[in-house]
Amino acid sequence: MSHLVLVMGVSGAGKSTVGSLLAQRLGVPFADADSFHPPANIEKMSRGEPLTDEDRWPWLDAIGAWLDAHGPRGGVATCSALKQVYRDRLLGSRPAVRLLHLSGDPAVIGARQAARPDHFMPPSLMASQFATLEPPAPGDGTIILSVTPSPEAIVEAALAALG
Repeated sequence: MSHLVLVMGVSGAGKSTVGSLLAQRLGVPFADADSFHPPANIEKMSRGEPLTDEDRWPWLDAIGAWLDAHGPRGGVATCSALKQVYRDRLLGSRPAVRLLHLSGDPAVIGARQAARPDHFMPPSLMASQFATLEPPAPGDGTIILSVTPSPEAIVEAALAALG
């Protein structure tokens, strides 16, 4: 059985770490959402400016195209997918994609974010990430996992939830 998974959460939640480990365990390709950002988006975030929805649409469409290309054989991609409208754009026409939300306390995630000095997303944008976050509704099929356990334990929980 092939799995197509989108790992979501605020910056610093562990999407890249968990997503790459999950892809390895499932034996499918992995794509990090950061690699889909156009240079203008990275420059904007590097200056400490949050992206607008207009900045995000082409980025979300590129991630969606990757999901489409990998649907038959499976894959794991990451994307903050903070708003429901973003998730609707990514998942609405892709019922095979399972959503995995890495959720956690802002203090825990903020500490992780601050420990990544070379990342283009500065810790100063953490507040905007949490302010923008519209958590998935309980019962909508989203796998919601805490960021507190080790990445390996999160992946084990994700595998169990995926079946």
